[in-house]
Amino acid sequence: MKWVTVVLSIAIVYFQYSLWFGKGSVGHTKELQEQLILQTEKNQTLVLRNNFLAAEVNDLANGQEAISEIARVELGYVQEGETYYRFVEHKR
Repeated sequence: MKWVTVVLSIAIVYFQYSLWFGKGSVGHTKELQEQLILQTEKNQTLVLRNNFLAAEVNDLANGQEAISEIARVELGYVQEGETYYRFVEHKR
């Protein structure tokens, strides 16, 4: 009967060690939950960025206004018949 007590005691110690310090332990689970929260926030940011880019692609594919706006801002495009004014501040 004494050896049964020893075996059960060893089993209890082993399972308690696994519960508190091993893989899948309480501390490890909390760490994984924190990582999950951070990854969820990053994913939400990326989803917003992807939605913005998808809307921009849709505008570029369907409308000439978006193309001309980008050409004006990035390339300095001026349509025929328009007058372009540039204001330069003088340094004092």
